[in-house]
Amino acid sequence: MQFTAAQIAMIINGTVEGNPEASVHSFGKIEEAQPGQLSFLANPKYEEYLYTTKATLVIINAAQELKEPVQATLIRVPDAYSAFATLLTKYQEMATQKLTGIQEPAYISKSAKVGQQVYIGAFSYLGENVVLGNNVKIFPNVFLGDDVKISDNTIVHPGAKIYHGCVIGKNVTIHAGTVIGSDGFGFAPQADGSFKKVPQIGNVVVEDFVEIGANATIDRATIGSTVIKSGAKLDNLIQVAHNVEVGNNTVIAAQAGVSGSTKIGNNVMIGGQAGIVGHIQIADGSKINAQSGVSKSIKTPNAAVTGSPAFEYTSALRSQAVSRKLPDLEKRIKELESLVKQLLTEKISGL
Repeated sequence: MQFTAAQIAMIINGTVEGNPEASVHSFGKIEEAQPGQLSFLANPKYEEYLYTTKATLVIINAAQELKEPVQATLIRVPDAYSAFATLLTKYQEMATQKLTGIQEPAYISKSAKVGQQVYIGAFSYLGENVVLGNNVKIFPNVFLGDDVKISDNTIVHPGAKIYHGCVIGKNVTIHAGTVIGSDGFGFAPQADGSFKKVPQIGNVVVEDFVEIGANATIDRATIGSTVIKSGAKLDNLIQVAHNVEVGNNTVIAAQAGVSGSTKIGNNVMIGGQAGIVGHIQIADGSKINAQSGVSKSIKTPNAAVTGSPAFEYTSALRSQAVSRKLPDLEKRIKELESLVKQLLTEKISGL
């Protein structure tokens, strides 16, 4: 696809400096881009490449001052990074809009309802009473169990599995290999030491504008729903247990795990490999550092915690600084003990 500087500027509300008819067909990093490619400059560390890049078009911040002549046509915007993200989103939408129709072989139950401009890839399975909204894209090898509902403009990438009764909102992206609606980890201990399975009869509800990375797992509720609220973003390889609630616009990095029935507030940031125990609450705006172990509720909004068990971020750093000095402190204490003994010996001998 070919686009001119003028067309791109219209999409991202930018101002063209240079040739408005200069055209590009692909994207490239500013230090590697070739003629015919579009790049951007948002990080000042890469400014030197602005004057040497071979890119035809470069998106830059409106406040960027030029120190040398630039060969590329520039498009100035208030925020180059956000504008570039918007452009990539539009490009991706245009690419996926071309995907329509049903590939063979695919199994679609007679009771399923499919909206307009839907794409269903080969070897996909749609169970009884599945409902797909308009512009839904189901890539190959996707499994949708009975009574699954997926709303408009949602994309389910190859190999994802959505179990029966789960509900997926609008403009959701589910990446390859993710499993939504598998049984929660519920087993009742018995007198003989064995464990009896507790049936998991709830579902998972994923609200609008959520993105779920590859190979994530979100368990269905025992009763009721496990809920991923609007705007949440989950990275790859995340485990969300039964009856968990993840708040609006909360982000969770890779390999984090959330135990059952925990309620995570809005706009929370959870670092990679963090672990959160069950049946606690995480206040709005909380920040949980990578590899932290959260063992009790965080009740104060916008608090930052780290460590295992996790506690207040600044105090944790001070504790870590003190712990690094412990060997030196031990040495000084021993020296003081030796000095005290020597003084006592001298005092006793002088009596």
